[in-house]
Amino acid sequence: MTRVAVLGAGSWGTTFAKVLADGGADVTLWARRQELAEQITRSRRNSDYLPGITLPANLSADSDVAAVLDGVEQVFVSVPSQTLRENLAAIRHLIPDDSRVVSLMKGVEKGTRFRMSEVIEQELHIDPARVAVVSGPNLAMEIAKEQPTASVVSSTDPDTAAAVAVVATNPYLRSFVNNDVIGTEFGGVLKNLIAVAIGIVDGVGYGENTKASIITRGLVEMTDFAVAYGARPETLSGLAGLGDLIATCESSLSRNNTAGRLLGQGYSFSAVVRQMNQTAEGLASVAPVLELAAAKGVDMPIVSQVAEVLAGTLAPRDIAPHLTTDTDEPQGE
Repeated sequence: MTRVAVLGAGSWGTTFAKVLADGGADVTLWARRQELAEQITRSRRNSDYLPGITLPANLSADSDVAAVLDGVEQVFVSVPSQTLRENLAAIRHLIPDDSRVVSLMKGVEKGTRFRMSEVIEQELHIDPARVAVVSGPNLAMEIAKEQPTASVVSSTDPDTAAAVAVVATNPYLRSFVNNDVIGTEFGGVLKNLIAVAIGIVDGVGYGENTKASIITRGLVEMTDFAVAYGARPETLSGLAGLGDLIATCESSLSRNNTAGRLLGQGYSFSAVVRQMNQTAEGLASVAPVLELAAAKGVDMPIVSQVAEVLAGTLAPRDIAPHLTTDTDEPQGE
């Protein structure tokens, strides 16, 4: 059995720990709170984040991160993107020298505007060949209920991607591979922002035409942005792009969709943050994504209007980014 660690016992970290355990790995989950670790190990439950889900017997949890990381072959990281750097700095000396490190996060670091894999490489001082990222249409509760889906594992090193994909495959989840880390990561980041927009128009009460228009034009924005930073366009048409976009925009299980819907219903940004029990990465990624877009001259009207709603300078009912253009002349699709 491959020994793996999962850092972060929220809904996604716990779900992916279950995925790995159901694939046959020996999994230890790091939970910050000792009482949660004991609940997971003793009762096979994480009632805070995955109510009603029974966890496998080959999944245990511990609040001692040194014990969790001891001798593991792969380390899966699922912590809030904006705290990743400080978390890694604290455990850098504990990660085995030959282990592969896998990002389960979908965000861009504020200030630095680095992707999560870049933060991992910088803070752990490791070769990019040891780093992989996982993305795709992966709503935690659906996977925890073992509803069939697929993910993509991306690494610059094909052996790393393959090794992680083998461990992250089980009867209800299939992991594919690619080597476009930039496209895979940006797909996971950008779809969150489009999902916030969809939530806003849903909260306002607009219908399927509005949402379909934003999803379609949103994919164009995602692709233009990612390609400007070196991604392959076909990656944004795959699991990490279109697949994840559809799932996140269409499901009430999506944290970003939920956050947008609350904004559309008239809640302020601060009120939405207070109501959310879990992190909605899209809210934190709007500003750094727009900074990155401006640096490459990429126009992102959907994300820009989401930023205006968050800032309170645009009423949710006035959001119509698919209608935004600098000219009355017909534009190519």
